[in-house]
Amino acid sequence: MDNRTPLIAGNWKMHKTSSEAVETAGELVKLVADTMDVDIMIAPVFTALEPVSKVVKNSRVGLGAQNLHWEKEGAYTGEISADMLISAGCQYVIIGHSERRHVFGEDDVMVNKRMTGALHFGLVPILCIGEKIEEREAGKTFTVLEKQVREGMTGIQISNPAGIVIAYEPVWAIGTGKTATPKQAQDVHAAIRALVAARDATIAAGVLILYGGSMKPANAGELLAMPDIDGGLIGGASLDAAQFLAIFGAAAG
Repeated sequence: MDNRTPLIAGNWKMHKTSSEAVETAGELVKLVADTMDVDIMIAPVFTALEPVSKVVKNSRVGLGAQNLHWEKEGAYTGEISADMLISAGCQYVIIGHSERRHVFGEDDVMVNKRMTGALHFGLVPILCIGEKIEEREAGKTFTVLEKQVREGMTGIQISNPAGIVIAYEPVWAIGTGKTATPKQAQDVHAAIRALVAARDATIAAGVLILYGGSMKPANAGELLAMPDIDGGLIGGASLDAAQFLAIFGAAAG
């Protein structure tokens, strides 16, 4: 992992009311107060962002959103802008999550627009990429990932590796209980870093690449020991403060 500071990011998806999110966030703030060598972020639902931001303010816990629109404002019913997320206290935003791609039909062009909007307004985007089971079985994993990285970052110039995060989420492992072996995950993460290096070697050396395929306390230690796995994008296990802390602890070593 070299000198990269691990990031453990919790994607709460469509779970937790505002009061429930505030309660869990408060638990996390207390539990990670003394840990300085791992970063942590949570992404609750939009309605919980502002109340949660008050709980995590001046703490080790960062705040992210689960999506955004690339325009500052306008007639885009059901959407939310980077400006609005920042005003609610966000520093991060998840973009291109597999559920956005495969449930809501977002493609790489739309992902690129969201990436551009996030960076323009000063949010750190977490670009999610990953292959479906039929793509893996057909030997197309790296072809799919190369396209997602290339098209997702078209026209985007990164001068600071801290300005972007990439999350590899094998679609076949999300919510299924399946997970890539540490070696499988490492091989893919190394390939992703090489894709970034083809654009800029300095950025590649510093960019965080998270694993997002059903990381949980039982497998976090082995996955996070891999040299190119810089943390996790955690779904179900992040909803429980104790489980999330166990993963956080594995990252802290």
